[in-house]
Amino acid sequence: MQIRPLYDGVIVKRIETQRTTASGIVISDSAAEKPEHGEVVAVGSGRLLRLLQLQVGDLVLFGKYGGQTAKVDGEELRVMGEKDVRGVLETDAGSARMAA
Repeated sequence: MQIRPLYDGVIVKRIETQRTTASGIVISDSAAEKPEHGEVVAVGSGRLLRLLQLQVGDLVLFGKYGGQTAKVDGEELRVMGEKDVRGVLETDAGSARMAA
């Protein structure tokens, strides 16, 4: 199953990173807060006379409570409007891929 956002909608998949303390202890997923960044996996077509600024593959920051969580094929996705995205992460090379 696929999900297709409408208008200025954006589908974002959270990027999970393993978190450790300074002493090397791994923090479990249940104890850690969910990351507030992810990869855009789908975008809508925009609104009349206004194209979206985001593209599939962009790494973005979003608000802690922005959007709605949806499970599609067992994968947790965030469905939100473009206005809920706070920024695009870019590397020095200008691409939208974040170094892990």
